[in-house]
Amino acid sequence: MRNTPHRQFPALPQRPSPLNTRSLWALLLVASLVWSLHAAGLFDRELLNVGGWTLVGRFLVAAIHPDLSREILQLTFDSTLKTLAFAVCGTFFSLLIGLVGGVLSSQVWWQSVARFRNQGSGVMSQASWLGIRAVLALPRAIHELIWGLFLINILGLDPLVAVLAIAIPFGAITAKVFSEILDETPRQPLMALLNSGVSPLNAFTYTLIPQAFLNLLSYSFYRFECSIRSAAVLGIIGAGGLGYQILLSLQSLRYEQVWTFLIALIALNGLTDFWSALLRHRLGAPSRLDLNVLKFKRGKKPDYQRDLIVRGSFLAMVVLIIFSFWYVQADFSKLWAPRTAELLAGVVRDVFPPDGSQLSQLFALSLQTLAMSILAMAGAGFGGIVCSFLAAHNFLLPGGIFAPGNSSSRGLGGQNHGWGTVVLIFTRFLLLVARAVPEPIWALLFLFVLFPGILPGAIALGLHNFGILGRLMAEVTENLDERPLRSLKALGATPAQVFLYAVLPLTLPRFIAYILYRWEVCIRATVIVGLVGAGGLGRLLTEQLSSFDYKGLLTTLIVFLGLTFAVDLISAAVRRAVR
Repeated sequence: MRNTPHRQFPALPQRPSPLNTRSLWALLLVASLVWSLHAAGLFDRELLNVGGWTLVGRFLVAAIHPDLSREILQLTFDSTLKTLAFAVCGTFFSLLIGLVGGVLSSQVWWQSVARFRNQGSGVMSQASWLGIRAVLALPRAIHELIWGLFLINILGLDPLVAVLAIAIPFGAITAKVFSEILDETPRQPLMALLNSGVSPLNAFTYTLIPQAFLNLLSYSFYRFECSIRSAAVLGIIGAGGLGYQILLSLQSLRYEQVWTFLIALIALNGLTDFWSALLRHRLGAPSRLDLNVLKFKRGKKPDYQRDLIVRGSFLAMVVLIIFSFWYVQADFSKLWAPRTAELLAGVVRDVFPPDGSQLSQLFALSLQTLAMSILAMAGAGFGGIVCSFLAAHNFLLPGGIFAPGNSSSRGLGGQNHGWGTVVLIFTRFLLLVARAVPEPIWALLFLFVLFPGILPGAIALGLHNFGILGRLMAEVTENLDERPLRSLKALGATPAQVFLYAVLPLTLPRFIAYILYRWEVCIRATVIVGLVGAGGLGRLLTEQLSSFDYKGLLTTLIVFLGLTFAVDLISAAVRRAVR
């Protein structure tokens, strides 16, 4: 009897283990949320201050009739110009720092240097790269408000304080992002020039930077929008502008004036957002934080030289920069004045050595700060995801994801597409208001009806980040490749099926990445809501600053920096897991 060979059947794919890296991170997220709610006192203490509802009612009623007197309107105009000028000057310096620091902190730069010098991988180049990234990590870990408080002690109440307080941390942040953009840009043209003997600087100038220009420009606009919000926040420490006027009017219970300044701040943010979106659309640039140059939408290459809007916008930028430096009148000579060096040396003498007597209190406050950031980002992330779809042009409008396949049809279920337009405008306005109002102002409003603690701070941070995340996520949906969606529609899939099986899988990983990125920013922003009494390490910083306890202040900052770096590491690990 002949032996028949056994037939080899292909092995069935194994079901993935339910306990993988992603599921473990998900379980940890749920556990951290429960712990954060407990830390906020949601389960074991009274939270609402019933007596504060009267003030809330007065505040809301004042929105109907803001103060439009001639004096207040003139003050509003001057404060708006000051806020805008601070933002422009701070963004200008932060982009200069970011461009130089971004090149020097990118791996591709040091690899190019090592290749040009025929050093292989280059141990010295690797050490230089790590050293520069370490130097840039410190200034970006400290919030701009802390920089402002520090610089006031050195430079006094000078407009230069607001400019530098924005430029230093934002420059370090921009350098980090620019380095990631350059590292993700295709390198074939760069390598061709390097192999031909061209120096790394010239090779970068003619290949990598022109390729990455649209990505760099997109993020620059995002950083400018952040600078406007930061310029308003710096008003809390007396830098002037809209934030300062809002705080003064709020503390004196002049709610009609508060609404006048708030409307101006919202309008300034809205105009900046509109201008940014229009210019990026004309240039064919990606969304503000889309750092992958390979994901540009295919289409006709825009003609920059003939586009009047593009040319006019760049001319307006130059005029705005010149006007802002003239309007601010910052005294840059203070940077090299002998008195500045003496004051800086005096501060250094006063802060060393750090005081470690409050370490147990610092540990407890660090946990409160961490819980505040987790609650804030959980609420902001969930709300941002929901509202981002409603704020996207390709969702409810005719021809969108939740509209019938024929672009000439009239909305969802045959209804008039005006309903979709109303939802879009309302959602975008809601996101604009949420992100335009600074976190400390939100915190002061919620302290009317909530007892002091981390909950008002978490809600304030959550609202502000909800506005930012919702807008960024809406751009992700708008920039989706529509070919898979059209294919599913052509096969008869319902809008809900298209959403569940095509839109969510494509957008959710990037949504999570955005939430984690904003968490890194949020942990730094917990300081500013603490300054107005919302709890956490920020409250202790306020007490130490008011009592001139510089040794304790240094200890608190060291602990805060450690917490910030820990959050950065966790965020990076989770982003790698969901990639």
